[in-house]
Amino acid sequence: MQTSFTLAQLADPDTREAEKILRTCVHCGFCTATCPTYVLLGDELDSPRGRIYLLKDMLENARPATAEVVKHIDRCLSCLGCMTTCPSGVNYMHLVDHGRRRIEETYVRPLADRLLRRLLGWLLPRPGMFRLALVGAWFAKPLARFMPAQLAALLSLAPRVLARPSTVDRPQVFAAAGRRVKRVALLTGCVQNVIAPAINEATVRLLTRHGCEIVVAAGAGCCGALTHHLGRDAGDYVRANIDAWSKTIDEGGLDAIVVNASGCGTHLKDYGFQLREDPAYAERAARISALAKDVTEVLAELDLPPAATPSGLRVAYHSACSMQHGQRIHSLPKKLLQQAGFTVLDVPEAHLCCGSAGTYNIMQPELATALRDRKLGNIASIAPQLIATGNIGCMTQLGAGTRLPLVHTVELLDWATGGPVPPALAGRVDARLST
Repeated sequence: MQTSFTLAQLADPDTREAEKILRTCVHCGFCTATCPTYVLLGDELDSPRGRIYLLKDMLENARPATAEVVKHIDRCLSCLGCMTTCPSGVNYMHLVDHGRRRIEETYVRPLADRLLRRLLGWLLPRPGMFRLALVGAWFAKPLARFMPAQLAALLSLAPRVLARPSTVDRPQVFAAAGRRVKRVALLTGCVQNVIAPAINEATVRLLTRHGCEIVVAAGAGCCGALTHHLGRDAGDYVRANIDAWSKTIDEGGLDAIVVNASGCGTHLKDYGFQLREDPAYAERAARISALAKDVTEVLAELDLPPAATPSGLRVAYHSACSMQHGQRIHSLPKKLLQQAGFTVLDVPEAHLCCGSAGTYNIMQPELATALRDRKLGNIASIAPQLIATGNIGCMTQLGAGTRLPLVHTVELLDWATGGPVPPALAGRVDARLST
């Protein structure tokens, strides 16, 4: 794609990167077939290729974002399915991230939209405040049908029962059981440790049982992804994590930074790019990105025993977009589940997003619900007994539309190798693997 940025524009590193990305695009259109919004709506402007044209026009001509641009960029899930399909290697993620920042700088949204986005950007990264908000949401649920669609969607995603805070999320060190083979840091996250603290607990049990010393570093918290994808500056979260993990590295080294929410993992692996121009953080950010690994990547390096009594449970594995498209991890989680004795089923149209996408299911509830129902229809067609995935956002999204149990991959692997039955399965499946 030809561009005509001025030398003054190209002095900005983000614009310079955008130009490089735009020049990589050859208009082939392969991306349209794997774009969820294009599949649903059939509008060229709701495809990656159409959005690239909109972003090029806005950035190249230094124009403020228009309502038309905002509408179609807001409809983008950032699922990154287009990047998996693109034969030219267009880094759509970095381009649309730049476009979102430009929108936030130049476009005045309606007041209600501005307030909701600010609320989400402030609330979700703060587990304590988020927990209090969920208590309030429980009381407000009966009023959801009288509320605007976005607020109703927010309430519908609130869990019916709020789990107690877990002690594993506090700064501490968990010793390896037996000989230590790895020393790792665990990103405990923000939303996940409020909605589903059992995931971090299962991760700690599983990794320590197989020779990992785990550090929950003081000062580490939200990865910044939710704020970043709202077009807002997430630098404070990123730098706080880099400082915390750099101190941990200095104290005793790290073999990996373990992430059990694939959306967070995709973001951590991009820290090096995000702070590439920051002289105080660029080198350390690149080091942190290189250490970031999904929990399944770490488990594949360990000697996990086969299940003593294979359950044979029929598991629909839902590969989160941030897992398969963002991190390019495809078969590994399924292979681990199969080795643990589960019957893993492939979901039709597995490449299409479930509609979660961070805060997308709140900000774009109609499209998100259509994608969720399409995904659940495909899952129902293979008749599983449960659904497994590696991302808390997908678990929340799919759980709002099905009665099938939803579990994190690591919970199943923990159960299969000596851990307790996952909470979502308690009393619902044969617990032959339980100790």
